[in-house]
Amino acid sequence: MAIEALIFDCDGVLVDTERDGHRVAFNQAFRDFGIDIDWDVALYGRLLKQVAGGKERLQQYFDKIGWPPDAGKDPLAFIARIHEHKSLVFQERVRSGKLSLRPGINRIADEAHSAGIRLGVCTTAREESVQAVLDLMGPERKSRFEHVLAGDIVSRKKPDPAVYLLASERFGIEPANCMVIEDSHIGMSAALGAGMNCVITTSRYTEDEDFTGALAVYPQLGDPPDAHVTLNDFRRLCGKGTPDTGLE
Repeated sequence: MAIEALIFDCDGVLVDTERDGHRVAFNQAFRDFGIDIDWDVALYGRLLKQVAGGKERLQQYFDKIGWPPDAGKDPLAFIARIHEHKSLVFQERVRSGKLSLRPGINRIADEAHSAGIRLGVCTTAREESVQAVLDLMGPERKSRFEHVLAGDIVSRKKPDPAVYLLASERFGIEPANCMVIEDSHIGMSAALGAGMNCVITTSRYTEDEDFTGALAVYPQLGDPPDAHVTLNDFRRLCGKGTPDTGLE
C-alpha cells in the first residue's frame, strides 16, 4: 500500500511531554487549586497506562481516592477548571523552551512533505497544547499539517479508533493508506483499530509496553549521523507487511 498520509500522535511522539511536561503541569495546577496531591514519576506512569485523556485521568483518580471538597455538586466542571489551568501551565512550559521536539521529527515531516504525503496529528491532548507543540517546528512546517484532531473532537478517545477514522474521513484517504506514528499501546490500538499502519517510537513511559501489531518499534526516529529511520523505511514496511524490531 502507498503511504498517502502520515499522522503523528503528539504527546510522546512529537515531544516527550508526559514526565516533564504534563505531569509537572498537573502538579502545579493541584498546588494552585489548593489540592494536596503530587503525582510522582512512577504514579503518573501508572495513570497513563490506565486511561487516555487528562480529564478522564483526573476523574478516575478522584473516583478512587476521593473528591476534593471544592468539587461540590458538579465534579465534571471542577475537573474542567483544573484541566484548563493545567493546560495553560503546560503551554507556558513549551513556549519557554523547557520541552523540545524529539530527534527526527522535523526531518521525517520534511521527507513526507517533499514526497507529496499529507500530514496530520491525532491526539487526546487539548488543541491549544498541540498548537504550542507544533509551534516548535516553525511556521512553515506547522502550516503543512492539514488536520490537527485533538481533545474532545471525538467523544470516544484512544484506544477507540474514532479519532483516526475521523482523520481518514477528513483527508479523504483510505485507512490502509495512512501511516501512524505512535508511542503507546493505547495509541497503537486506536490506529490499528482504524485499519491504519502503525510504527512506534517509544517514550520514557512506554518502553516496556506490548507493541504486537506495530510494523516497527524504534527508540526514536533519530537524526544523522546517529541511527535514524527514513520515509523509505516506512514504505518498505508497508510493502513487506511484517513487523520490524528496531533500528538496524
